[in-house]
Amino acid sequence: MPGRKHTSYVIEHNDGLYWFDAGEGCSYTAHLAGLDLLSIRAIFITHPHMDHVGGLANLLWTMQKLEGRNQEKGKELTGKTIPVYIPNMSVWLGVLGVLGGPTGSFDPTFNLDAQTYLDGEIYNKDGISVAALHNTHLGEPGDAEPWQSFSLRVQTADRTVTTSGDVGHVEELRGFILDSDLFLMETGHHAVEAVCEYLKTEGITFGKLGFFHHGRAILGDPEGQLKKARRILGNRVFIAEDGMTLDV
Repeated sequence: MPGRKHTSYVIEHNDGLYWFDAGEGCSYTAHLAGLDLLSIRAIFITHPHMDHVGGLANLLWTMQKLEGRNQEKGKELTGKTIPVYIPNMSVWLGVLGVLGGPTGSFDPTFNLDAQTYLDGEIYNKDGISVAALHNTHLGEPGDAEPWQSFSLRVQTADRTVTTSGDVGHVEELRGFILDSDLFLMETGHHAVEAVCEYLKTEGITFGKLGFFHHGRAILGDPEGQLKKARRILGNRVFIAEDGMTLDV
């Protein structure tokens, strides 16, 4: 649907961009929003489904192209290392395969440090930290197998943003959501009313609630779904659109 493409969002902090998921078209949407891709400091993928990684190769390719044309001192990516947190390393190797192609033409002057992750703090640098919590969106792994789907909680000195990623049940995030200034919740697999009723009934404290990664209910009737949500939780609820900017 125009205005609501696959999932990706960015947190701006201390002149850096922190990139979460990379749905199709994310780099183009970021360009239209005026975001400087040369300011990316880290990339976080919540799970390896196409609607969350389908734009990753193009994002990295665009970063390489922009760096090759950059003439502004102080903004160079050359020589820097950008960590990429991704639950499945085989998917990362597939992304590199797409980028390399038959000509091997992806050869950036910056470094990419891809790594899988587990529960707990996975990033802490320059005043921003990211913690992960596994969820059951992709089911429970077998013995000795790693979890493949995560929710993420981002913290600075005075702000907290929690994102569900794709999640099996909102109940899995009860403690993770608590006291977030912003909670981003997917509706691709959950009903707006059910999520709002759960948060209200459980008395979970948080600031704003944003619905993103939309399912058919919101795509078919965004205004009607927003009214249902606000009847339960008030005007602190919103429905995300491409290019939306928020001050947290």
